[in-house]
Amino acid sequence: GGHEERELVMPLRHAFWVVTIFFFYVSRDFLPRGSGIVTRRPLVLQLITAKTEYAEFLHCKGRKFTDFDEVRQEIEVETDRITGVNKGISSIPINLRIYSPHVLSLTLIDLPGITKVPVGDQPPDIEQQIRDMIMQFISRENCLILAVTPANTDLANSDALKLAKEVDPQGLRTIGVITKLDLMDEGTDAREILENKLLPLRRGYIGVVNRSQKDIDGKKDIKAALLAERKFFLSHPAYRHMADRMGTPYLQKVLNQQLTNHIRDTLPAFRSKLQSQLLSIEHEVEVYKNFRPEDPTRKTKALLQMVQQFSVDFEKRIEGSGDQVDTLELSGGAKINRIFHERFPFELVKMEFNEKELRREISYAIKNIHGIRTGLFTPDMAFEAIVKKQIVKLKGPCLKSVDLVMQELINTVKKCTKKLATYPRLCEETERIVAGYIREREEKTKDQVLLLIDIQVSYINTNHEDFIGFANAQQRSSQVNKSAVGNQVIRKGWLTINNIGIMKGGSKEYWFVLTAESLSWYKDDEEKEKKYMLPLDNLKVRDVEKSFMSSKHIFALFNTEQRNVYKDYRFLELACDSQEEVDSWKASLLRAGVYPDKSSVS
Repeated sequence: GGHEERELVMPLRHAFWVVTIFFFYVSRDFLPRGSGIVTRRPLVLQLITAKTEYAEFLHCKGRKFTDFDEVRQEIEVETDRITGVNKGISSIPINLRIYSPHVLSLTLIDLPGITKVPVGDQPPDIEQQIRDMIMQFISRENCLILAVTPANTDLANSDALKLAKEVDPQGLRTIGVITKLDLMDEGTDAREILENKLLPLRRGYIGVVNRSQKDIDGKKDIKAALLAERKFFLSHPAYRHMADRMGTPYLQKVLNQQLTNHIRDTLPAFRSKLQSQLLSIEHEVEVYKNFRPEDPTRKTKALLQMVQQFSVDFEKRIEGSGDQVDTLELSGGAKINRIFHERFPFELVKMEFNEKELRREISYAIKNIHGIRTGLFTPDMAFEAIVKKQIVKLKGPCLKSVDLVMQELINTVKKCTKKLATYPRLCEETERIVAGYIREREEKTKDQVLLLIDIQVSYINTNHEDFIGFANAQQRSSQVNKSAVGNQVIRKGWLTINNIGIMKGGSKEYWFVLTAESLSWYKDDEEKEKKYMLPLDNLKVRDVEKSFMSSKHIFALFNTEQRNVYKDYRFLELACDSQEEVDSWKASLLRAGVYPDKSSVS
C-alpha cells in the first residue's frame, strides 16, 4: 500500500521497452499517496519525448494536463469510477502518457502492493487477486523487475522478492531496492543486505532515502531531497564506505546500464519473433488477397475445408500421427490398441470358471452320451458339447471390447470437433452424424463378431494343425514351459509399494521390472541397486478397494499356497496413479502367467 517508495527518478533512454515495478516515481509528483492500499488499478505510464511537458489519459483523449496535481486527481477519480470509493480493486489498467523534453520513450507499469486482509469492498480473496494481477505483468521475459522493500521490515518476508523469485528464479531480471533506511531502529542497519550477503541477487541491491510525508506536506522539492539523501549516506557509519553505490542518482545510472544490457541480450530473440509473426501475417495476406466476400461459393468452400480437416484430424488420431500429441493420457488409436492387446486378454481370463463344475459337466456329458452302455473311450460328442459351451462364453468379452472401442471412437470424434466450436451448429451436426454412423457400424460389428463365434461353435475341427489333442497336451505344455520365452523382460515402470508400515519407512516408489519368471524392484530406473526379486510361481492378482484418504489405485499380489509374498507380508500391495495403469499392469502380469483372483482384498 501507499506510494512512500516512489520518489525515484529514472532517466529514460530506450524506446518500446517495458519495465515492471512495484513502487516507482518519475520526476513529477503526480501519483496518489496515503495509507493502506492506494494503487488499486495498474497504472501503465508511457513516457514520450516532446518539446513541451504535458500529460494525457487514454480515457480522456484530446485533453492535455499541464498541472500534475490535476493528473493525481484524475487518477484517483478514474480509480474510484471502476473500483468504487471503498478500497475495491480492478485489473483494468489506467493508461497515462507523459510528454516531456526531460524523458525518453519508455513504458513503466505501477502495480498494487500485496494486501493480506480485505477491507471495505475488497473481496475475501483480495491477496490472490492482486497476486494474479502482478504475475500477469512480471512474467514477461522482456521486463525488468524493480523489487522495492522497506528496510524496517524483514527482507525474508518481502512480497516483492518472493514474487520476483517465482518468475525469475535465477535473478536475471530482478533489481533490489531498499527504502526507508532512515527509519530503521537505532543501532540497526541494512549493511548486510546492501552488500548482497543476506539474500543475494545477481543484480544486487541499491539503498535510497525518500521524502517523508512531512517533507511532502511542506513542499520539499526533489532536488533538496536528493541532497539530503546524499548527506545521509555520507554521514552514516554503516553506509559511508558504499555511499557512491547508494542513492537515487546511482539507481538511475544502474537502471540505465542494466536496461541497456537487458535490451541487448533479449533483442535478437525479440527480433526473430517479430520476423516470424511478420511472415505469418504476410502469408495470411496472400491467402486473402483474392478474397471476395460476395462470392456465393465462399461459404461452401469454407464448409468443405472444415469438414475435410475434421476427417484428416480423426484419421491422424487413430493412425497415431496427429499434430497435437496428448501427453497426459492414452487416446485414439493408442487406446484402441491397448483394448485389443491388454484389456481383451484380461477380460477373457476374468471369465467365470469353476474347475469342479467343469469336471462334473464333462462327467455327465460322457455318461449321458454312452447311455446304458459303458464306454472305453471319450466320445467326440461329449468333447464337442463341452467345448462349444466354453466357446459361447467368449461372446461377453468380445462384445465388451466392441463397446470399449466404440466409446473411444466417439470420444475421438468429440475431440476432433473442438476445432469447429466457432460454428456450434456445424459442430453439433458433425458430431451427431459421425457418432450415428459409428453406432450403425457398431451393430454390424457385433453381428459379425457373434457370427464368427457361431462359426467356431458350429464345427470343431480336430484335424486342424493347432489342435494338439489329449495325447500331446502334456508334452506340448512342458515344451512351452522350456521354450525360448526364458526370462525376457515384459514390462518396466514405477510402482508404489503401498502396505509397508510407517515404522519401516512407509509407502515408497520403486522401479519395477517384470520378466517371464520374476518381478524385481530397484531404487531407481538406473537398475543398479536391486531391492528384491519375487518369483512368479503360485502368484495371483487381486483388486484392492481404493482408500478414502488416498488418490492411488491399488492391486495386490498374493501366494495361492497361503505363504508370505514379501518378508512378513501376506499381500504385496502395489499402487498406481490411475485405474488405466492398474489394468495395464494386470495385463502385463497376465502375459507372465500371473492370473487374476475373483475375490478382493479389503
